[in-house]
Amino acid sequence: MRLLKHCVGFALTALTFGAAAQPPAAPTGRAAAQVDLTGHWVAQITEDWRWRMITPPKGDFASVPLNALGRQTAEAWDPAQDEANGEQCRAFGVGGLLRQPARLEITWEDEQTLRIETDAGQQVRLLHFGSAPPTATAPSWQGYSTAAWTRELPPPNPFGPLVAPTSEAAAARGGGAGPSSAPAARAAPPAPDGALKVVTTNMRTGYLRKNGVPYSERAVVTEYFDRLTLFGTDYLEVLTIVDDPLYLSTPFVVSNHFKREPDRSQWRPTPCTTAAPIGALQRSGFLP
Repeated sequence: MRLLKHCVGFALTALTFGAAAQPPAAPTGRAAAQVDLTGHWVAQITEDWRWRMITPPKGDFASVPLNALGRQTAEAWDPAQDEANGEQCRAFGVGGLLRQPARLEITWEDEQTLRIETDAGQQVRLLHFGSAPPTATAPSWQGYSTAAWTRELPPPNPFGPLVAPTSEAAAARGGGAGPSSAPAARAAPPAPDGALKVVTTNMRTGYLRKNGVPYSERAVVTEYFDRLTLFGTDYLEVLTIVDDPLYLSTPFVVSNHFKREPDRSQWRPTPCTTAAPIGALQRSGFLP
């Protein structure tokens, strides 16, 4: 009997120790959130107006670091052919979606998935926490986005694409950054309230601009979502870095801004559309 008691006590002790030794479960993406990005947001078109509010003329790819193949592809843009092929959403893929004059609705779909819905193009993006991209899945307009909270932000650069490719983008290029890549980004100060880093792959070929400036399905899109408050108004800032070994000579970097709205009353859903350039502006000489 004494031996039986010792054995039972040892077993209970082992079970208790084993349970105590288990590492605590990692918090979900929602529980670990460093900043609240949910709500309704409207784009603030304070820069690049002529490339975002209207469809610029074919061949207007100023400030986009296209290589020779990228320029050739942009020059061959045919909106009527896109329409005929059912490719109206090329300008609404992940590489160009947040450049649209759009409204966003950001909600938690579940504890590990942040959902971004747009009224322009009626697109839905799902940002996945704690999971790797699935294998052997068909590319889609929004690709597959992995998300993680971070307190480090690369410095925004208004003078051109000077941010080096991320490790994911370097891998997509086949190893190191290579001689054609941009210089390394300077060390960034910690974001005071944290931010969200999102890396998207497995997307369909799309447009960085409405006039056929391309990115390929080999591209890697890296985004940093941050929220700030100025003069009592909440703003959402999204720094987007597109690295494409097929069409871009260096990463393409843009910064998108959105202002918080109180509700969904201004929501105006519109489907993906293609549009020819504004001919009157071209004829007037206002646009090249």
